[in-house]
Amino acid sequence: MTKTSGYRVPLESDPHERTFMQWPARSRIYGGQSTLDEVRSTIALIARSIARFEPVVVLARPEQQGIAAKALGSAIETWPIPTEDLWCRDSGPTFAVPQTAGPLAVSDLGFNGWGNKQSHADDGQIARRVGERFGLSVFANGLVGEAGGVEVDGAGTAMAHESSWINRNRNKGDKAEVERLLLDALGAERMIWAPGVKGADITDYHIDALARFVKPGQVVIQLGDTPDRSDPWSAAAFQTYEILKAARDAQGRKLDIVVIPDPVDIRSRARDFVSSYVNYYVCNGAVIGAKFGDDKADATARTILRQLYPGREIVSLNVDPLGEAGGGIHCATQQQPKGAA
Repeated sequence: MTKTSGYRVPLESDPHERTFMQWPARSRIYGGQSTLDEVRSTIALIARSIARFEPVVVLARPEQQGIAAKALGSAIETWPIPTEDLWCRDSGPTFAVPQTAGPLAVSDLGFNGWGNKQSHADDGQIARRVGERFGLSVFANGLVGEAGGVEVDGAGTAMAHESSWINRNRNKGDKAEVERLLLDALGAERMIWAPGVKGADITDYHIDALARFVKPGQVVIQLGDTPDRSDPWSAAAFQTYEILKAARDAQGRKLDIVVIPDPVDIRSRARDFVSSYVNYYVCNGAVIGAKFGDDKADATARTILRQLYPGREIVSLNVDPLGEAGGGIHCATQQQPKGAA
């Protein structure tokens, strides 16, 4: 258990040792080999982009390690740890740092395929296997969920959609019990909950597609111009926004909230395409984000991210195959903070 053991999950923009990603293995998850090949090419693009700024390790099934290494290039390390899908944010290791000196630990959030919606015999073991490879303590307190479903500011505050956690497909306890376990797993003190949306996507509306902590006291959120009450996603997004405006963090501060506008005229015509600018990844010296073909919205998002992360290069990538698969860059990455590991 992370909090009771003196650990906390830090802010993503704190210095990293490396980035972890996963090589997607199962063509049936994507409906065929051609779609899997497109997704793999996108994973390679993201990995190479991050590798300009910090080391990248891609986890791959041992029999696919050679294919992955060839696609990724010599600058990127591959480890033989069995994977099924690519979403390292959710099935990969959530690292925690000690409150005092000492090695890192892994907080295993109990990945169960987003509520048993997808096979996870191997993906459910990745966090533990990476921790064991390092010889780190792996904490699991019985919580079931995914790191993409919760955001932390590294200073005691976390935010999440209830739909991703207080959901019988993951946790059987009531809200108070799930909150206790989640705060313990993150080493945090205060939860900010918003309802979210159950059952409309595989994640039950992960918060990291909508709102992110930039730093303690500051949140960025993506919204349309006005709420569309007939659209459950829009209604839930604006509801989360109103809750965040009224919330206070673990230090008792009201949050500074920055809004990134939704893109409108995007390339993809996929029905459930994820066009989230806030699903970016902060690595050493850069922010790796997405562009969707709406030139005005893409430029606005870049400008806002540049303002929010001064001194970091803003890298905008076409990652449409990930959006069509239901996620984005943040979903595909997991940071290892600087530490003794």
